[in-house]
Amino acid sequence: MKKILSKIREFAGMLGRSFLNIIKYAGGVAILTATTLFWVPIPPLRFRHIIEQMSKIGVDSLPIVSMISLFTGMVLALQSAYQLQRFAAEMYIASLVAFSMTRELAPVLTALIVAGRVGASITAELGTMKVTEQIDALETLATNPVKYLVVPRFMALVLIAPILTIYADFIGILGGYTIGVYKLGISHSMYMKNTWNPLKYKDIWTGLIKSVVFAVIICIVACYEGMKTEGGAEGVGRATTSSVVVSFILIIASDCFLTALFYFIGR
Repeated sequence: MKKILSKIREFAGMLGRSFLNIIKYAGGVAILTATTLFWVPIPPLRFRHIIEQMSKIGVDSLPIVSMISLFTGMVLALQSAYQLQRFAAEMYIASLVAFSMTRELAPVLTALIVAGRVGASITAELGTMKVTEQIDALETLATNPVKYLVVPRFMALVLIAPILTIYADFIGILGGYTIGVYKLGISHSMYMKNTWNPLKYKDIWTGLIKSVVFAVIICIVACYEGMKTEGGAEGVGRATTSSVVVSFILIIASDCFLTALFYFIGR
């Protein structure tokens, strides 16, 4: 009986510690978000650093975004054709690909790519600066680390994420077009008509809103993990892994919430 009670106490203690760690993490992320938003409009804005970060985040991500979006559009067209051909409804493949890419797949896949590629890089960079006391040196020089390190990355991600999403939309639709026209025999005019006519502005801006929310999540989580890194090189590795995992979870969770929200708004 004593062993059972001891196990129960250990389990309850573990749950309590996990809950407190989650609360602490959420509080730290909320404080960093508020601090970043406070410093964003305060000059100087350091446009050169913002443009450099936009190049690293956006331009360097184009090849992998292109490849994944193209193959996603092609696979989506093939899988939908497998079902729609049973009902002689191949003409609706174009609409299905367009809606799926603009509303869901393009923003989510782009965000996951950026989180895995850019978020990890930001965490590793800031984590290395933290363990080598470079961030402490900035504070010694009366330079706010959030203003100097976080704000340029925040601005770059928020500005470039919608552009990457729009690019992924077009590449994904191009992949569906390739399969629909050259594999399934749908005419060019029919495919283009069924792609653009059903689309509404809401289908596009909902995906763009999602991309901005995902960009905020990626930047804040990556910077928070980097700036609280401890334990040398091993700590940098742990922080990088945690940054990617937490970003993925929050992206999927926020996507579920936003999809439900837009669904009820559109009714």
